[in-house]
Amino acid sequence: MAVAPYFDLVREMKNAYNHRLRLVQHAGQHGIKPTARAFATTVPTVRKWLRRFQQHGPKGLCEQSRAHCHCPHKTSPEIEQQVLALRRKLPTFGAARLKREFDLTVSHMAIQRIWRAHGLIRKRRKKYKRKQDLASVKATWRLFQQISADTKDLCDIPQFWPQAQNLHLPLVEYTAREVRSGLLFWAFAQKRSAAASAVFAARIQQHLDRWGINLRDLAWQTDNGSEFIGGHDRDGKRTGFPAALGDSQHLRIPPAAHTFQSDVETVHRLVEDEFFDLETFASRSEFLAKAQTYQLYFNLARPNSHKEYQTPWQIIERLAPRSPLELCLLPPVFLDYYLNASGGYDVPSYP
Repeated sequence: MAVAPYFDLVREMKNAYNHRLRLVQHAGQHGIKPTARAFATTVPTVRKWLRRFQQHGPKGLCEQSRAHCHCPHKTSPEIEQQVLALRRKLPTFGAARLKREFDLTVSHMAIQRIWRAHGLIRKRRKKYKRKQDLASVKATWRLFQQISADTKDLCDIPQFWPQAQNLHLPLVEYTAREVRSGLLFWAFAQKRSAAASAVFAARIQQHLDRWGINLRDLAWQTDNGSEFIGGHDRDGKRTGFPAALGDSQHLRIPPAAHTFQSDVETVHRLVEDEFFDLETFASRSEFLAKAQTYQLYFNLARPNSHKEYQTPWQIIERLAPRSPLELCLLPPVFLDYYLNASGGYDVPSYP
């Protein structure tokens, strides 16, 4: 018979089924107390396994789960259905963000557990390892010290591309973002061009100048795309995008230094996930209206987790309390109509 105590042997076994089977067989032949002495265990332990064997047969000797049969804090079916409905409607929103924006009463971990149970967890995209954390450096900048500008192709977005073909929607997004606050300005065009970039920059410059921003202290940063390079006319004057900047400085990033444009590249990822992947449009005018609604949401209501969960307008109010709200209200436009003397039905001709 076993020399080592019963519980020591069971702890060391990967599967204690055979040992328990020998225990109940011995109890059936010799009785409970002799079996307890022979297996170096207690009488209640022998009784427990003998009773399970008599009631359920050999499967009664298998290890049973010790998990609670009832969870008093289990999420209610109503909230679970709400969480699932929000996930299906807004598949690009994370659990913490949904909880914050829709005032859900469950934790973000519970939301993720519900999504996982229903197969609604999306595989996360890989993030490149950050070599240098520039967020702390940019947090020391003043307002309107720098605007990062860039363009984004919209023809590679599966949700948007069929709508763009059917409704003749724009295929290029022009984006500018004030680095310190994250304030977003954007516009759209059918293609990249130096003329469209110049109109885009000129609209923003006129808007900022109108509401009291000192353009001499502002620098625009772009990549080396042809739409941002510009040139000179016969008289030596700047043309294209640099000319539209007026007194502001134009900075161009080194070749292949894509991380220099991280502020505006981040916006490109966000608007794809939160706007182009979710919205449907019935017309060009509806596209422009929804784009303006999203821009207002981004600038006035959407907290930025990388900026202490503050919106761009909250940051502007904190750093420059007397700033007018109109700074955040420049609407997006179709730049092509500003280049066409006949104008269009979405925006008036360029004055």
